[in-house]
Amino acid sequence: MQAFLHSTTATPTAVVVPPSLALPVIESAFPRQLHPYWPQLQETTRLWVLEKQLMPEGKVQEYADGLCYTDLMAGFYVNAPDEVLQAIADYSAWFFIWDDRHDRDIVHGRAGDWRRLRNRLHAALDAPRHHLRHPDPLVAGFADSVLRLYGFLPRTWNQRFARHFHAVIEAYDREFRNRTQGYIPGVEEYLALRRHTFAHWIWTDLLEPSAGCELPDAVRENPAYRRAALLTQEFAAWYNDLCSLPKEIAGDEVHNLGISLITHEGLTLEEAVDEVRRRVETCIQDFLEAEREALRFADAIADGSTRGKKLSTALRANVSNMRNWFSSVYWFHHESGRYMVDSWDDRSTPPYVTNETAGEK
Repeated sequence: MQAFLHSTTATPTAVVVPPSLALPVIESAFPRQLHPYWPQLQETTRLWVLEKQLMPEGKVQEYADGLCYTDLMAGFYVNAPDEVLQAIADYSAWFFIWDDRHDRDIVHGRAGDWRRLRNRLHAALDAPRHHLRHPDPLVAGFADSVLRLYGFLPRTWNQRFARHFHAVIEAYDREFRNRTQGYIPGVEEYLALRRHTFAHWIWTDLLEPSAGCELPDAVRENPAYRRAALLTQEFAAWYNDLCSLPKEIAGDEVHNLGISLITHEGLTLEEAVDEVRRRVETCIQDFLEAEREALRFADAIADGSTRGKKLSTALRANVSNMRNWFSSVYWFHHESGRYMVDSWDDRSTPPYVTNETAGEK
């Protein structure tokens, strides 16, 4: 169903997009969609975060809905069965909370805590059932969400998902070292790392349980499909960098495309913003071409066989959801309290995070 062009939170208000961040082509050519299960999704994910003790109760009550994590997922995996979308939304909420823990570990110099968490997440990814009662809620919550995701498709999909997320964990470790050492990666190095810290291939993998079909390698690796998927995620990552730049400069960050451009290409702040925006806009235009190629590929694999029809239908559903990611990401960045840095008491410390030492000691 098409969503209203205003906030999906419980108290809808008109969304005002700053001119510097406005993308008229998204607002006109990418109609916003929202899964009809969204209201229940928001409630159930909030309860899951509380049950798993991933955020203090007071912060959940005050901030969870306004962070709009479920809105983002409900606007992307629009055709997913309700139980699949619920598992994805819970996993996504966990991912944002993990990202916050990673940030606080860096800010407070908790190298030992981060190293232990990194190792435990690797272990939980390979054997989630054995980590459901782990004393660190972040490990136990991860195990719960991963175990549920592993229940939708065959073992081969689970193994691929695990392989991709092991790479994400290692990329977060690389970012930890970069930030604690004050190392700003060059532009190409940053872009390669960003594909993992943004979990490009995780969100693409999750298209398949949403469509109820694991795609064979020959389909997933087809250049038309892979290019459309990559452009979807590049747009999301770079638009995130564009919107996050004020927050990350305030927090003395080193991981942002704009910061790499300023440091290594000699751009001014204004020029860097213009360059990131140019890349974002190019992603949109390139996706429109890639989308057509991917849909032609979907037509080509509908060869009259039952399997061909199933794969073609799943591929079309996945490409449709790739398109949804553009509008979902765009509006998320203007509705979520995660990016409303001007309203924070301390621009370097998000009010929704737990700023004390977290996890098992």
